[in-house]
Amino acid sequence: MTIQNTPFPADLSGELTATLQWWRDAGVDCDFSDDATDWLKDPIVDAAPTPQDSNSSQTVAAQHAGQSAPEAPDKKLVARTDFLGEDPPQDLDAFRQWWLETPGLDGIGPRGRIAPRGPKDAALMVLVVDPEEKDTDRLLSGPQGKLLSRIIAATGIAEDDIYFASALPRHTPMADTDALASGGLDAVTLHHIGLASPQRLIALGTGILPLIGQDATKSNTYLREINQNARNVPVLMSEGLESLMAMPRLKARFWRRWIEWSNH
Repeated sequence: MTIQNTPFPADLSGELTATLQWWRDAGVDCDFSDDATDWLKDPIVDAAPTPQDSNSSQTVAAQHAGQSAPEAPDKKLVARTDFLGEDPPQDLDAFRQWWLETPGLDGIGPRGRIAPRGPKDAALMVLVVDPEEKDTDRLLSGPQGKLLSRIIAATGIAEDDIYFASALPRHTPMADTDALASGGLDAVTLHHIGLASPQRLIALGTGILPLIGQDATKSNTYLREINQNARNVPVLMSEGLESLMAMPRLKARFWRRWIEWSNH
């Protein structure tokens, strides 16, 4: 097959350009797929049904016949651990020590963990999924922390009045936050937030929702609340700092959300 390099008509070219720009503004600039796709392959007519197709047909037929459809296999259950135990830390100083010393919070051990920082009853708490890769003694001490400092400066809030924390004790690339939350770390994060008792909370990271006891499948809103000690803490959800650094339009979107949220 020969494809001639013929220019689009002017009207079609404009429509195509506008369509592509719309997707870019929406944050979609790549096409990802787990399976290879032959875009130019001719459609298969009257193809023989695969075993999967046969199973689907049997399921539909069973439903029409009033029978129960075959149950899908259960997902692997994650054993839940009560990390806090019967005597959880009762203040932030005790929590920091517990955070740095308690075995079992991660697969490596206490050495190299990064502690949270900031005052109790802060005007704002910033929660990220995990520390930066090169954090040693101070949480968010690298490029992500510098971006966050610029964002905070633009809000007019002093950094001394902000509590900085991570839901995981060390840098954890591609963390399975659903499994970690199901394993008990969501209770740790919520207890941590309760001890910090911030007026507002910013939660950064696409996988952070399960770790603060939120169900991502129920709502896509970025404005949420956490019930803490008979009071609701307003929560602003956003992409992680790494994503904000990579895509400037996300920073603009975060700022619009901040203005809306802070004026509530």
